[in-house]
Amino acid sequence: MQLGLIGLGKMGGNMAERLRRAGHEVIGYDHHADKRDVDSLPALVKALEAPRVVWVMVPAGEPTRATVRELRELLDAGDVVVDGGNSKFTDDQVHAQMLGEKGIGYLDVGVSGGVWGLENGYALMVGGAKEDVAKVQPVFDALKPPAPVDESGQALPGAGFVHAGPVGAGHFSKMVHNGIEYAMMQAYGEGYELLDAVPLIEDVPGVIASWTQGTVIRSWLLDLLVRALQEDPELEQISGWADDSGEGRWTVEQAIEHAVPMPAIAASLFARFVSRQEDSPTMKAVAALRNQFGGHAVRAVQAAEVEHPA
Repeated sequence: MQLGLIGLGKMGGNMAERLRRAGHEVIGYDHHADKRDVDSLPALVKALEAPRVVWVMVPAGEPTRATVRELRELLDAGDVVVDGGNSKFTDDQVHAQMLGEKGIGYLDVGVSGGVWGLENGYALMVGGAKEDVAKVQPVFDALKPPAPVDESGQALPGAGFVHAGPVGAGHFSKMVHNGIEYAMMQAYGEGYELLDAVPLIEDVPGVIASWTQGTVIRSWLLDLLVRALQEDPELEQISGWADDSGEGRWTVEQAIEHAVPMPAIAASLFARFVSRQEDSPTMKAVAALRNQFGGHAVRAVQAAEVEHPA
């Protein structure tokens, strides 16, 4: 199958390579000249045979919106645009309507697999019409992980791919996936900190590595934590600053809107905000209050820090 792919970064570039290994023809476009096969979006569309499938792998938000708007003017009825980035599901409905006015199909695909997807495959959560999914199915089949098998050697259905529902369902599913990921990462991080704080535990990396086999908390994320600790046992080469992609926020927003309790995911999101504060204003206020009502000791800011704040 022939595919146009826009965005050849870490994810997009590896996806293109995996598809080519599976025998598909990928024509790629990227802002970086050394990565692309064509020099512009019009050239990309011209190089594809109708009906065309164009997969967008650029940053969510305005970069994706601008790309979809440009593709609307370049593509024809029967073509399909796939947004494989981390767009908010509400953007998908706008894009689908805009493209649908010209008879262009639209799919939103939540993609998980990170830099390991080239070898392991990508989990794909797809939103859109069945007829558009069918047009892109050969690409999905090449990108997803190999299907696990049962004891008789028969492939088990569903692993690594789902047509989750209409437009928006793919990115909504990926949003919830990332919210869960936040909470899992936070739990592993807190467990690591407690182990590291207790002198009784002499081999923290070894304890965490022991959890990767036979326990109910084993996971790929845990495997990655073990890998990180093998490379840097005390995590001395990395700061405790953690960004958020936006999907954790959107997950909590949807939980509020639908009255779904999500204390673990919400707490993990707020913990990331805490990680960016060198000196928490909240805790300054708490310390001041304890001093006011109980005379509890407070730690004064060092004079040097006052005179020369970082």
